[in-house]
Amino acid sequence: MRAAVVSNPDAAPVCADFPDAQQQPGKEPLRGTMAERLVTPFEVELPAGADPLAVAAGMNPGMSGWMALVARRREVGELGTVLVLGATGMSGGLAVRAALSMGAQRVIAVGRDPEAMEGLRGPRVVTVPLAHGGPDAWRAALGAAVAEAPPALVLDFVWGPVAEVALAALRGVSADDDVPIDYVQFGALAGTAASLPAALLRSRRIRISGSGTGSVSKARMIAEVPEVIARFGDGTFDAPYTAYPHSRVGAAWAHQGRTRAVVVPD
Repeated sequence: MRAAVVSNPDAAPVCADFPDAQQQPGKEPLRGTMAERLVTPFEVELPAGADPLAVAAGMNPGMSGWMALVARRREVGELGTVLVLGATGMSGGLAVRAALSMGAQRVIAVGRDPEAMEGLRGPRVVTVPLAHGGPDAWRAALGAAVAEAPPALVLDFVWGPVAEVALAALRGVSADDDVPIDYVQFGALAGTAASLPAALLRSRRIRISGSGTGSVSKARMIAEVPEVIARFGDGTFDAPYTAYPHSRVGAAWAHQGRTRAVVVPD
């Protein structure tokens, strides 16, 4: 079978022919995601209308925000206002759509890309562009948005100085003593470190946590996979992609732009 293999962390993968993998008694099966055939621990039927390549492109970014939203709704029963930092990336954009589909009263979408921001506008979406200016301008824009609709859940895909501005804005809004604010961190596109004001922790019921493969059980993630795939079938989710055949896996590895690279058999 044909498979793309990474043999050096500093080099792009290469495609070559390999013998079909054989299950060895008493051993875990070999698993991979860039082979013509692979072994998976579970299976999910694609619903009618779901583009399998869009599902491949969007499952990973779609699952991140989805898991935090499901956990919050399960705990408190409703989402209220959700603040999404990094909403113009694919993970953040899908989180905006997921929050709306789960009944969020309002979503505050914060991002840099003006074109992607236009695509998020809607009756229950407040957009806060960060394309111009620095932290002072961001603080004023975000502070005004959260003052009008204080968020109960923050999904942060960027961290760094954007997180610092968001945390400062949260300190300035009125607190609901009955419902804590959940601040969930996913990525660090804006920076790997952020200063956390001590006064914020003393003045608000706020929980700061991270979300990823180490913080959510595999069983919980697998249980939500059919629900996320269903959103690609009903049109709630979409993931623009560029397909590359196995023979051009090196080009897929170097792919940049608004779409996600998906490797398919030749």
